[in-house]
Amino acid sequence: MSATFPAYLELLESGQLRRRAEQALAQLADCALCGRRCHANRLAHSGPDQTAKKPEISEKLSHPEERSVPPAEGTESPRAGTEHAEPDNLAVPSRPQTTSGPGTWPQTQPNHPPSATLRRPFCRTGRWALVSSFFPHHGEEPCLRGWGGSGTIFFTHCNLRCIFCQNWDISWLGEGRPVKAEQLASMMLALQSNGCHNINFVSPSHVVPQILEALVLAAQRGLRLPLVYNTGGYDLVETLRLLDGVIDIYMPDIKFFDPERARRWAAAPDYPEVVRAAVREMYRQVGDLELDPQGIARRGLLVRHLVMPGAIEDTQQIMRFLAEEISPNTFVNVMAQYHPEGRAWDDPPLARRITSEEYRQALAAARRYGLRLCRD
Repeated sequence: MSATFPAYLELLESGQLRRRAEQALAQLADCALCGRRCHANRLAHSGPDQTAKKPEISEKLSHPEERSVPPAEGTESPRAGTEHAEPDNLAVPSRPQTTSGPGTWPQTQPNHPPSATLRRPFCRTGRWALVSSFFPHHGEEPCLRGWGGSGTIFFTHCNLRCIFCQNWDISWLGEGRPVKAEQLASMMLALQSNGCHNINFVSPSHVVPQILEALVLAAQRGLRLPLVYNTGGYDLVETLRLLDGVIDIYMPDIKFFDPERARRWAAAPDYPEVVRAAVREMYRQVGDLELDPQGIARRGLLVRHLVMPGAIEDTQQIMRFLAEEISPNTFVNVMAQYHPEGRAWDDPPLARRITSEEYRQALAAARRYGLRLCRD
């Protein structure tokens, strides 16, 4: 572990953090940053003033106590004609209303159409990240939330297509608003000033460049909290390496290991292969989870697994993978809160909650392989 905590301060001092941000931003012109590798020109999909051949990191930072999240100047709202109420506190309780349904999700697939300039980003996110809300979250794992809460920033959209997504309104319906680097940095600083223990990036895989860009600004202005990368796991190793020495706590949600389930339920048949490689890289960077004397996470890997109905064999394979290929000391949160959302009702295996027996078997699998259960 770096002697500097959080580790990104060392990269900031050396100038490496800025260089990585610039490198990541440049890749938006032909984006292959996540497991989708859609090769879209994301600089051409964000509104009239957001296209640029060579994006540069902004030097301006809003006041750290700015807590509203107005649309970034010159950006388009996520849905034309949608009204945004301006929040007056740290959280963003007023999300844009939408009349669009799940069927409006774009059908863009990797490698089609042939022009990267015309190809629509799979994640529906262009030059600027979209944020749904940010607030001190007191419902995360105990080692993250502590007594001050985990400073969550919920990014809109996702690089998966989970038909059962438990945050359907954010990932499929696109509730959120575009924010520039100065605003994203201000959110981090506002969460710190509110006593949060960490900055928790939720669904960050498709906005790594924007996070790095904002982090440079936030760290320059005094951000000193560890960073949590709260991901669905569809992350490329090459992109994760841009985060080496930046992220303190990786928290992937490993969903399933069966390629057919991954295809049907997330439109990502290669998800099992991608998530295995991603978790190996995450562990290489941060190792086993370390807690401070108060039980708050400082650094390491914490794995989530949402137990799916009728898929206990996937759970067993995931626990075996963690114990035998990652570390038997891996902290894992075996989650029972699955409930049908979105299009789950159209796929009979998903149209029910898990049973108590399924959850018992999932916990038993984690214990059998000697993993460390993270539970309330």
